[in-house]
Amino acid sequence: MSSNNNTPDEEVPETATAVAEPSAPDAGGDERSFAERVGRRKPISGPDPFEIAVDVAAGVRLFESKRDRQVAIKFGEGRPEDKPSQAVIDKMKEAGFRWNRTDKIWAHPLTPDSAMSVRIEAERLYQEIRGMVRQDKGIETDQGVPF
Repeated sequence: MSSNNNTPDEEVPETATAVAEPSAPDAGGDERSFAERVGRRKPISGPDPFEIAVDVAAGVRLFESKRDRQVAIKFGEGRPEDKPSQAVIDKMKEAGFRWNRTDKIWAHPLTPDSAMSVRIEAERLYQEIRGMVRQDKGIETDQGVPF
Protein backbone atom coordinates (compact mmCIF):
# COMPACT_ATOMS: atom_id res chain seq x y z
CA MET A 1 0.00 0.00 0.00
CA SER A 2 1.23 3.47 -0.92
CA SER A 3 1.81 6.10 1.71
CA ASN A 4 0.11 8.87 -0.29
CA ASN A 5 -3.64 9.13 -0.36
CA ASN A 6 -4.03 9.64 -4.11
CA THR A 7 -5.79 7.11 -6.24
CA PRO A 8 -4.14 6.06 -9.51
CA ASP A 9 -6.58 8.16 -11.57
CA GLU A 10 -5.95 11.34 -9.64
CA GLU A 11 -3.40 13.82 -10.84
CA VAL A 12 -0.55 14.29 -8.43
CA PRO A 13 -0.26 17.94 -7.40
CA GLU A 14 2.97 19.60 -8.50
CA THR A 15 5.27 20.41 -5.62
CA ALA A 16 7.99 23.01 -5.50
CA THR A 17 11.37 21.40 -5.65
CA ALA A 18 14.77 23.05 -5.73
CA VAL A 19 15.94 21.74 -9.06
CA ALA A 20 18.31 23.94 -11.04
CA GLU A 21 17.32 23.98 -14.66
CA PRO A 22 19.47 25.72 -17.25
CA SER A 23 17.75 28.69 -18.76
CA ALA A 24 17.06 28.33 -22.42
CA PRO A 25 18.49 31.02 -24.71
CA ASP A 26 16.01 33.43 -26.20
CA ALA A 27 14.48 32.19 -29.39
CA GLY A 28 15.79 35.31 -31.13
CA GLY A 29 19.34 34.66 -29.90
CA ASP A 30 21.00 36.57 -27.08
CA GLU A 31 23.60 38.88 -28.59
CA ARG A 32 25.01 40.00 -25.23
CA SER A 33 28.46 38.82 -24.15
CA PHE A 34 28.84 36.35 -21.33
CA ALA A 35 30.08 39.14 -19.05
CA GLU A 36 27.00 41.23 -19.81
CA ARG A 37 24.66 38.29 -19.22
CA VAL A 38 26.10 37.69 -15.75
CA GLY A 39 26.00 41.39 -14.88
CA ARG A 40 29.65 42.31 -15.26
CA ARG A 41 30.63 45.29 -17.27
CA LYS A 42 33.53 45.59 -19.62
CA PRO A 43 36.38 47.57 -18.09
CA ILE A 44 36.56 51.19 -19.04
CA SER A 45 39.85 51.99 -20.66
CA GLY A 46 41.88 54.86 -19.34
CA PRO A 47 43.63 57.64 -21.19
CA ASP A 48 46.26 56.67 -23.73
CA PRO A 49 49.03 57.65 -23.35
CA PHE A 50 48.92 57.78 -19.56
CA GLU A 51 51.40 59.49 -17.29
CA ILE A 52 53.47 57.30 -15.03
CA ALA A 53 55.50 60.08 -13.43
CA VAL A 54 55.88 63.82 -13.80
CA ASP A 55 58.28 66.40 -12.39
CA VAL A 56 56.62 69.72 -13.15
CA ALA A 57 59.52 71.85 -11.94
CA ALA A 58 62.04 70.01 -14.13
CA GLY A 59 59.60 69.66 -17.01
CA VAL A 60 60.14 65.92 -17.40
CA ARG A 61 57.33 63.40 -17.91
CA LEU A 62 57.34 59.61 -18.24
CA PHE A 63 54.35 57.98 -19.84
CA GLU A 64 53.22 54.82 -21.60
CA SER A 65 51.02 54.25 -24.60
CA LYS A 66 49.32 50.87 -24.88
CA ARG A 67 48.04 51.75 -28.36
CA ASP A 68 51.51 52.68 -29.65
CA ARG A 69 53.20 50.00 -27.52
CA GLN A 70 55.87 52.28 -26.15
CA VAL A 71 57.11 54.14 -23.10
CA ALA A 72 58.20 57.71 -23.63
CA ILE A 73 59.88 60.60 -21.93
CA LYS A 74 59.00 64.16 -22.84
CA PHE A 75 60.87 67.30 -21.91
CA GLY A 76 58.66 70.37 -21.48
CA GLU A 77 56.38 70.83 -24.45
CA GLY A 78 58.94 69.49 -26.91
CA ARG A 79 60.00 72.96 -28.04
CA PRO A 80 63.64 73.63 -28.99
CA GLU A 81 64.16 75.57 -25.73
CA ASP A 82 62.99 72.47 -23.78
CA LYS A 83 65.79 70.35 -25.24
CA PRO A 84 67.84 68.67 -22.49
CA SER A 85 71.63 68.74 -22.25
CA GLN A 86 73.76 66.50 -24.45
CA ALA A 87 74.58 64.35 -21.38
CA VAL A 88 70.84 63.64 -20.90
CA ILE A 89 70.41 62.90 -24.62
CA ASP A 90 73.35 60.49 -24.50
CA LYS A 91 71.76 58.68 -21.51
CA MET A 92 68.49 58.39 -23.42
CA LYS A 93 70.24 56.91 -26.45
CA GLU A 94 72.27 54.48 -24.30
CA ALA A 95 69.00 53.22 -22.78
CA GLY A 96 67.53 52.52 -26.23
CA PHE A 97 65.25 55.56 -26.49
CA ARG A 98 64.93 57.22 -29.88
CA TRP A 99 63.77 60.71 -30.77
CA ASN A 100 60.31 60.85 -32.33
CA ARG A 101 60.25 64.13 -34.23
CA THR A 102 56.50 63.99 -34.94
CA ASP A 103 55.38 63.58 -31.31
CA LYS A 104 58.41 65.40 -29.83
CA ILE A 105 59.14 62.58 -27.40
CA TRP A 106 61.91 60.13 -26.64
CA ALA A 107 60.32 56.70 -27.14
CA HIS A 108 61.25 53.09 -26.46
CA PRO A 109 59.15 50.28 -27.97
CA LEU A 110 57.44 47.69 -25.78
CA THR A 111 57.26 44.09 -26.95
CA PRO A 112 55.47 41.29 -25.11
CA ASP A 113 58.84 39.74 -24.20
CA SER A 114 60.47 42.94 -22.96
CA ALA A 115 57.56 45.04 -21.65
CA MET A 116 58.16 44.55 -17.93
CA SER A 117 61.93 45.06 -18.03
CA VAL A 118 61.58 48.11 -20.31
CA ARG A 119 59.03 49.68 -17.93
CA ILE A 120 61.32 49.12 -14.94
CA GLU A 121 64.34 50.47 -16.80
CA ALA A 122 62.34 53.48 -18.04
CA GLU A 123 61.35 54.39 -14.48
CA ARG A 124 64.97 54.09 -13.34
CA LEU A 125 66.14 56.21 -16.28
CA TYR A 126 63.42 58.79 -15.60
CA GLN A 127 64.66 59.21 -12.02
CA GLU A 128 68.24 59.59 -13.20
CA ILE A 129 67.57 62.12 -15.95
CA ARG A 130 65.11 64.18 -13.93
CA GLY A 131 67.90 64.59 -11.38
CA MET A 132 70.27 65.65 -14.16
CA VAL A 133 67.73 68.16 -15.55
CA ARG A 134 67.07 69.56 -12.07
CA GLN A 135 70.81 70.01 -11.57
CA ASP A 136 71.18 71.65 -15.03
CA LYS A 137 68.34 74.06 -14.20
CA GLY A 138 69.60 74.76 -10.67
CA ILE A 139 66.48 73.30 -9.06
CA GLU A 140 66.91 71.93 -5.57
CA THR A 141 66.61 68.16 -5.69
CA ASP A 142 63.95 66.67 -3.46
CA GLN A 143 64.26 63.35 -1.69
CA GLY A 144 60.73 62.18 -2.55
CA VAL A 145 59.82 60.11 -5.58
CA PRO A 146 57.20 62.00 -7.64
CA PHE A 147 54.99 59.05 -8.48
